[in-house]
Amino acid sequence: MPQAPGPLCHVCVLSVLCYIRAVTADSTMFQQPSFLPMTTSEMDRLGWKELDILLVTGDTYVDHPAFGSALLGRYLVAHGYRVGIIAQPRWTDTGDIMRLGRPRLFAGVTSGALDSMLAHYTAFRKKRSDDAYTPGGKAGLRPNRAVIVYSNLVKQAFPGLPLVIGGIEASMRRISHYDFWTDSVRRSVLLDSKADALIYGMAETALLEVAKRLTPQDVPAPPQRSLGGIRGTVSVAGAGHPATPPDVTVDALPSHEDVVSNPQALMQATLQVEAQVHEGDTWLTQKNGDRTIVVAPPAIPLAGKELDALFDLPFARSAHPSYRDPIPALKTIQFTVTTHRGCAGGCTFCSLALHQGRRIQSRSPGSISRETAAMVKHRDWHGTIENVGGPTANMWNAICKGPSPCKRRSCLWPGICRHFHPAQKELAELLRGIAQVRGVENVRSASGIRHDLAVLEPAYVDAIVSRFTGGHLTVAPEHSEAHVLDLMRKPSFTQFEQFHDSFMSLSASRGKKQYLVPYLLTAFPGCTDTDMRKLAGWFRERHWKPRQVQCFIPTPGTVATAMFWSGKDESGRKIHVARTDAERMRQHYILVPTDSNAGSRSQPD
Repeated sequence: MPQAPGPLCHVCVLSVLCYIRAVTADSTMFQQPSFLPMTTSEMDRLGWKELDILLVTGDTYVDHPAFGSALLGRYLVAHGYRVGIIAQPRWTDTGDIMRLGRPRLFAGVTSGALDSMLAHYTAFRKKRSDDAYTPGGKAGLRPNRAVIVYSNLVKQAFPGLPLVIGGIEASMRRISHYDFWTDSVRRSVLLDSKADALIYGMAETALLEVAKRLTPQDVPAPPQRSLGGIRGTVSVAGAGHPATPPDVTVDALPSHEDVVSNPQALMQATLQVEAQVHEGDTWLTQKNGDRTIVVAPPAIPLAGKELDALFDLPFARSAHPSYRDPIPALKTIQFTVTTHRGCAGGCTFCSLALHQGRRIQSRSPGSISRETAAMVKHRDWHGTIENVGGPTANMWNAICKGPSPCKRRSCLWPGICRHFHPAQKELAELLRGIAQVRGVENVRSASGIRHDLAVLEPAYVDAIVSRFTGGHLTVAPEHSEAHVLDLMRKPSFTQFEQFHDSFMSLSASRGKKQYLVPYLLTAFPGCTDTDMRKLAGWFRERHWKPRQVQCFIPTPGTVATAMFWSGKDESGRKIHVARTDAERMRQHYILVPTDSNAGSRSQPD
């Protein structure tokens, strides 16, 4: 699916290094366990009488840097906190939530790597039959609106315990948002969950600050219980702290009531949130009745040695040993390498830049080599690194040399910014270096490259074609029609054609039978049946049956979703929107006829 799951695609990504200091009251540094505890017997073996922090997640506990709870849990342990995990608890009672006892400081709640509604329902609101993040792929092990449900369970189980929510489901619902599944506007999930704070984006530094504020000090005074004003968080004004600190730039969003009554107000609010994420220092406020939510500026992202240290943590790269059935998602990501965070694209349908930021934060070659060397010692190692990349694989080490703050909504649209400098030659060298690690037989960089960047560097394309494509390379042209691509903030289709021709020509010259797999979107706001027929005609002329086709799903928080709800583009011009399931399905099947592709992956979910 071309939309980022959030975190999709994503994904939330320190070995204990000597420069990391503990921040608990007694400055104890805990040794990293083989797995974070999920039972009291595991706590006993670690000598932990109680937890400091409890993390509740809608995913299976897989100890891998692509799973947010594992990543954050190990990060907090590295800073001296005892962390346990409750994964996919039953929501009919509080028994599972209470399994590890009341934590000393706070609980954190996430729906997991996916928005729970997206995990459960297709583009046509039909129930999905599987869930890649659960044992055996079994569906139904997390509730709808998991953040709210789990938060209520924590409140029941541990009255008065501070509660923080985060992950993609909370992050993209931080203000009033359109909800596709009820066809209505819902208020910030912070209010519905009754949590003390919502962490948006990559959560390490904000979560650590929460832990510090709630940690009792050596002086005879209560801990600082107010969680307002932490960068990367949303809180409710009041309860002893003002709406915003003094002497800061404050931008008022349309109130919740305004967004409910005026669909165009959702577009205004969405663009304000996008500008805050990209520009970095503005505070946002939104009225909801007699309450005001405060969106602090984004957290300062981990970079350099800090980011390297995060991925140097000793992840088991396996599911917790209590599971008997395999976890489908683990098979896909077990032996993959995340090289960086952030995406410079700013596509209107994607949550990646809104969640991870538009500036690229890259790991060092040394850190990536260390991870690779550890990977080949894994008991399940099979010789191949399935993917090396990030939100967009060929943005590793890309830098912006322009002024800050920047007012552009995308570094790559309507054209590649002259201040944006990719490092694709260096990336090709990085891939070659990984391939030279003893025990590595194959290295793939098989997904999510920007073809408009790739065509700028023939040496990179040659390296991908010659050595680092395992037969199929996915790219995301999304559509062929210029006005639809502009609404998506995607490059001209001619650039996809140019990359396609180069890729196929180079593959043939090296005697390789390799294919491009294009991601395509149907029923996007502004797209008509005529536009779909033109896209389908391009593929039909080439006898090419698309295999990765997704009907647009209006996920909370994106600009494209505001287009869907308002029926207007970013500048307020009216556009056609396929709103009914019947019209959306009709557009989808123009590109993916049921009689020719029955049972293929290009069918709607």
